[in-house]
Amino acid sequence: MLANRWLSGTTLTALGLLVGVPLCFVALQAVFPTLAQGSLANPFGAVVPTLSDPVLVELTVNTLRLGATVVLLAALIGIPLGMLRGLYRLPGAPVWDLLMLVPFMIPPYIAAMGWIMLLQPNGYLQQLVGVNFGRLLFSFPGVAFVMTLNVFPVVYFAVSRGTSAAAARLAEVGRVCGGSAWQCFVRITLPLAAPGIAASLLLVFAMAIEEYGTPAALASNAGFFVLVTGIERRFSEWPIDLPGAAILSLILVTLAMAAFFGQRWLLATRSFETATGKPAESAPRELGRWRWPVLGLFGATVLVSVVAPLFAIAATAFSRTLSGGLVADNLSLTHFSAIAASGSEAGRALGTSLSLGLGAALVTGVLGALVSYLVVMSRARGRGLLDAMSLLPNTMPGVVVAVGLILAWNQPALAVTPYNTWAILLLAYCCLLLPYPVRYANAALRQVGPSLEAAARVHGARAAVALWRVLLPVIAPSLIASMLLVFAVASRELVASLLLASTGTQTVSVFIWRQFEQGSLGQGMAMSLVTIAVTTTLMVAATVWLQRRG
Repeated sequence: MLANRWLSGTTLTALGLLVGVPLCFVALQAVFPTLAQGSLANPFGAVVPTLSDPVLVELTVNTLRLGATVVLLAALIGIPLGMLRGLYRLPGAPVWDLLMLVPFMIPPYIAAMGWIMLLQPNGYLQQLVGVNFGRLLFSFPGVAFVMTLNVFPVVYFAVSRGTSAAAARLAEVGRVCGGSAWQCFVRITLPLAAPGIAASLLLVFAMAIEEYGTPAALASNAGFFVLVTGIERRFSEWPIDLPGAAILSLILVTLAMAAFFGQRWLLATRSFETATGKPAESAPRELGRWRWPVLGLFGATVLVSVVAPLFAIAATAFSRTLSGGLVADNLSLTHFSAIAASGSEAGRALGTSLSLGLGAALVTGVLGALVSYLVVMSRARGRGLLDAMSLLPNTMPGVVVAVGLILAWNQPALAVTPYNTWAILLLAYCCLLLPYPVRYANAALRQVGPSLEAAARVHGARAAVALWRVLLPVIAPSLIASMLLVFAVASRELVASLLLASTGTQTVSVFIWRQFEQGSLGQGMAMSLVTIAVTTTLMVAATVWLQRRG
């Protein structure tokens, strides 16, 4: 019991440092506008001026409008494809799943730049077929379209997994009992899949309102600004408005929390259960005459969401000059050679990102395992608080975490601070990505149950020994898979890196973004290809690992 109390206290302290401190300082800065100067004077002095600014209404409406549009488009793409994948025997289904994973692994800001290179005037599409869609791209529909292509796989996988088991089998039972195909779909398949659909769409909404790269790359050219870009502008433009950035951050957190708690409410109150225990496997239906149209639909989706942006990224990376166009004489490995050159800026950025990604994976893996153990397996006090704090980063966009860390660790009274060092980036990554290991370890431990640890304790093992020798090897596959995800995402994180990276520290995402800003698109796209290859490989490895161990 004493060991559990010590472990609980230590874990709660670590969570407070990673999660509680940034959010608390955002709230304090919103209340006390002179907090950065070490003063608590004029409380709430910035609230009324900020909330009465007409720009705030525009930013909030634009954020909600963009989130709702992306949700609608993701539903129109992801739900039909997911239903077809889950209910029917799709030729080459594992390959299609892998291809549908790729858009999610292309960093949004890189995908946005790829679409710019493809669709802008004299872009690759115009060079190939003589047309360009630059006016459409740099508009609200263009921004929503590009963002949708990055997030619709969330809906696709949720729907395909949700309809492949009990929903398909029970729909067949309904057909045997005299129901038409449409009746069985509407009254059986769709209700069983509805919780997963709703949860995935709410997740898409949260991802859309938190995304920085695509609005920054595309929307600003169309005069369309959202809360995330508004927060960044208050940090980057003089005079710097810390209270305004903090208040906007709280508004963004509120919107994200509403989506998150809405998702949990739907899962808790609108779920459907079967009364027959574990669902039996059901053979998917044959597509019959619809085989080729369905394959054409999947092929067209992959062509637009995967092939088109990757083609633009690769064409830019392998072109000696942009003015040279798509001709064989312009092909070159110059940009990759520059990246690979010993001691180059790109090489250092890659090394920094990989090191920080590895550090974030290790820290979140250890902390995630401890939190999950205390929440699921122990009876330690404060388990509910631990669980809530570990999931709180789900509602904290990267820009909010960055703002909170700047406010917390840039105080004049601090003698020692991680601010302006690589450690501040590690804190940001660990805060943002902690929910991955926690969720994976939670699921694994709930499958194990308490019997294994109880058996070890009966035979004389201490709590630490039971955790290390018994439980950890059992949950290791899921935990390692989640750490791979953390490594992949941390290695390419953008908005927190842009706000927190010191002058002498540069990550892959910062390097790519600055190359784009400086017009050195070739090296930026070459580094982008390397980033995409690394993150996609790790995601595939994590997926294969889970499937083999599942």
